[in-house]
Amino acid sequence: MRHRRALDRWAVVLADPYQAALERWWPKDAVQAAAAQLVLDGLVTVNRRGNLSPAPAAADPARTPGHPLPEAVLAALRRRSAPATLGSLVLRDEEFETALREFRRARPELLTVGEPAGAPKPGLYLVLAEMLFCVFGLMSLQPDGDAEWTAAWAAWTGLIAQVIWFPVYNRARGSGWKKDADALEAARLGPPHPALQALDVRDPEAIRRLRVSRLRTRRGRNRGRPRRRRTPAATGAHLSSG
Repeated sequence: MRHRRALDRWAVVLADPYQAALERWWPKDAVQAAAAQLVLDGLVTVNRRGNLSPAPAAADPARTPGHPLPEAVLAALRRRSAPATLGSLVLRDEEFETALREFRRARPELLTVGEPAGAPKPGLYLVLAEMLFCVFGLMSLQPDGDAEWTAAWAAWTGLIAQVIWFPVYNRARGSGWKKDADALEAARLGPPHPALQALDVRDPEAIRRLRVSRLRTRRGRNRGRPRRRRTPAATGAHLSSG
């Protein structure tokens, strides 16, 4: 059945949590999870303005992310001569875009699940014709004797049973479809990526900074360093010296 095949293909996708998060809304998508994993592993740092930089540990060849998507994020940061925001990588880094596209192509083609079709139309028309024939036959003839009355009641009972059977049968089919469709929807949404969950527990501020990083498409003129505010006394001294 189609919904069962769809569930089987989703099981393949869910085996890789980055594939499972690929099409989710951006705060919980695969790119955000890859950046979170790099921060968790100590391979990348993120400042309060959302600028990402490779950490000193990233220079160790033994310290690798171990997955193509975090590796693509780290490689994009290494190509930069200065810290970069996650939004800038997603929008402007062509090599990262290519890596993300290839990762998406590796996902198996998923099936959509629709409500199962009803009874075939020819069969439905035959059943309706049979029911109309029985109704007209029973209404136009007056039973005579016990045998005919028994036959008439048996026909009426069968007719009523058919009328009751149709909605019960369709409800049973629909409940089976709905059960698998709900399971498919739960599999599609699923819990957040483990890296996002772990970083949220360990360092909620880092999660907030990664969201800022995704929203910013440019690093800014101050290269991610907090601007130093001048006190009124310092401002006055600067003007007097000038």
